[in-house]
Amino acid sequence: QLQLVESGGGSVQAGGSLRLSCRVSQYISAPDFMGWFRQVPGKAREGVACIYFDTGTTYYADSVKGRFTIAKGDGKNTASLQMNSLKPGDTAMYYCAVNHGGGSCSAFVDARQIGSFAGWGQGTQVTISS
Repeated sequence: QLQLVESGGGSVQAGGSLRLSCRVSQYISAPDFMGWFRQVPGKAREGVACIYFDTGTTYYADSVKGRFTIAKGDGKNTASLQMNSLKPGDTAMYYCAVNHGGGSCSAFVDARQIGSFAGWGQGTQVTISS
């Protein structure tokens, strides 16, 4: 049973910053990578950022490059997402996810069949006001 504990999020004005954190508290097989995707009701899921635990290699969606930074903690169970220069278009529910076998960060950020290789937490709301 996969369990992820998310923290952070909230509401800020455009140009502000927020930090999301995530910890895998329980898993069946050690994940290879952790990432965040976001979703707005009625719209498609959008991959945001992803990081491999072993190498620290990161992947970002074009929409957040230069503004968001994903970093891993010690071990294979924690990561954070620092979000700067936030825009109203960043408003969404943000979900922390890890793979449970297979998949890749590239596919994750492209939001290609995330559900086939990753599990995620309950999500945290990020709201950016103009």
